Amino acid sequence: MTVRPTVRARATAVSALLASSLLLVPLAGTAAAQPARVSPAVFAPRADGFDATALERALAEVPDGDVSAALIRVGGKGSWTGSAGVRDVRTGAPALQNARFRAGSTTKVVTAAVVLQLVAEKRVDLDAPVSRYLPDLLPPSFTEPPTVRHLLTYTSGLRPGASLGSTTEEMYAHRFETLTPEEVVAASVAQGPAHTPGERQVYGNIHYTVLGMLIEAVTGDSYEHQAAVRVFRPLGMRHTGFPGGPDPRIHGPHNRAYADIDGRTTDVTEWNMSDRWAAGDMISTTADLERLVFGLFGGKVVPRPLLDRMLTVPDVDGATYGMALQRFVIDGREVWGKTGSRPGYHTVLGATRDLSRTVVYSVNAKSARDDAFPLVQRFALPAFASRP
Repeated sequence: MTVRPTVRARATAVSALLASSLLLVPLAGTAAAQPARVSPAVFAPRADGFDATALERALAEVPDGDVSAALIRVGGKGSWTGSAGVRDVRTGAPALQNARFRAGSTTKVVTAAVVLQLVAEKRVDLDAPVSRYLPDLLPPSFTEPPTVRHLLTYTSGLRPGASLGSTTEEMYAHRFETLTPEEVVAASVAQGPAHTPGERQVYGNIHYTVLGMLIEAVTGDSYEHQAAVRVFRPLGMRHTGFPGGPDPRIHGPHNRAYADIDGRTTDVTEWNMSDRWAAGDMISTTADLERLVFGLFGGKVVPRPLLDRMLTVPDVDGATYGMALQRFVIDGREVWGKTGSRPGYHTVLGATRDLSRTVVYSVNAKSARDDAFPLVQRFALPAFASRP
């Protein structure tokens, strides 16, 4: 993975976090499917006060017909880690505990943090229209331009932009093609606004793609380099970064990812995800994402007054997101979290505000882009549930 220190030359060529449940309540290349050699789940000592047994049981079932590998880290008052599964279904080699993976939309947490740092430096005003920083972005049809705050809270009114398909099967045929962020945004704004800014909260990548462009315009630097010098390096996230432009590979140790394509288990590890960019192109590890969680909630990334704003749901009917992160109640505790879903990879990070409990996981699952709740129910919720 490389991070370039100048504005990048781009080649031309999520769903919500979880569904509600009784336990979780929002407040506002082809590989043949062969039997794998099952490696035993690996655990560290248990942390106190949560259902570690349920996590151990979940890992003991990996690999199965959907999940080929799972890596979990629980932190806060005590710590616990677990891993299970295979690195490659063809060889049955044990899953790597330090594997790098596509972290998907957890990238948005980093993007929001960089923007809020610029706000703290008085280089960006939360309530300024985005056109102040990107004057050529919006056509005249946007009579009321969204503000930076609207973008951060998914209330901008921007419509989804261009894409290379809506399903994994559709996207797979275009997995080595490049769709630049400029092309994504141009297709969005050409449609005009979906609603008045601040009127509704509609989760989507488009808000954070524009924020990536804003970061580059304000700093005169690449988004990737700003993420590195402002977040990754200060927190010691040494194994986190972005692919070199349209590079489809994950460099360094990683577990293979799979999806069902035309009824066949297909290796989807190599994939150009550059169109997701500041909204979802980050590659990371569970240890690094845990550093991000502790750094962010501990006030080391964003000044605490702005962290308070980041963890505030806007006064919009049905809203559940603050800035990047979503608010939940799990077994009576308020939790802020974010998922990331890419073909074959599903990621979760979550924490209580006081950091008494955190969880990060990476799951290689064929269902990664489907309904996230079954995966989260298996591999994340027990970390916040009281031990029975």
